[in-house]
Amino acid sequence: MDVVSSGIARESLMVRKQRATKARIAAAAAQAVADHGLAGATIEHIAATAEVGRATFFRYFSAKEDAVAEGMTTHWLDAITAAIAVQPPGLSADEALIGAFESLGDGFDTISAQVRELATLTRSSPVFSAWTLQIYLRYEAAIAELLGPRFPDLLPDDARPRLLGALAMASVRIALDDWLSQGGSLPERVRSALGSLRFR
Repeated sequence: MDVVSSGIARESLMVRKQRATKARIAAAAAQAVADHGLAGATIEHIAATAEVGRATFFRYFSAKEDAVAEGMTTHWLDAITAAIAVQPPGLSADEALIGAFESLGDGFDTISAQVRELATLTRSSPVFSAWTLQIYLRYEAAIAELLGPRFPDLLPDDARPRLLGALAMASVRIALDDWLSQGGSLPERVRSALGSLRFR
């Protein structure tokens, strides 16, 4: 292996380690909020759970909320994509989407307080609002990639998968806003909103 190849290999290994460390901290932050609530999830506890020092924590995240947001985003992105991936192959794109979100509603009552707390936090400032938009875009892209093969006669640059992903996340956002202001059942609100989507 020449010097250039060796340098690239070392850099690649370093990047992978950094990503793994960041992911571990984010996962620890999300779990800390699930266990103790946002106020009880301290940076010290998160760092200890992730097996890093306080200084290392701040190399990757500027605040506790950033780590929590990243951890929750990854958790729900994994959950959404996994739920879509196991839908029966005979379902259309919109049917698979609705079925996936139906399953995600199971057990929501046990985490509703944490979801409300984080949702309120993300609406508390322009910075978090901008972060939320980026998260929705990540979800839309992931949903579109998984649902694309379910569209008949899919063409290159076909807009339908991405449009369905955008409509899905708009439905979730509207349901979440209504739930925060009016109460009721968030899973039921999401089901109702998604039920109006019929996109072939």
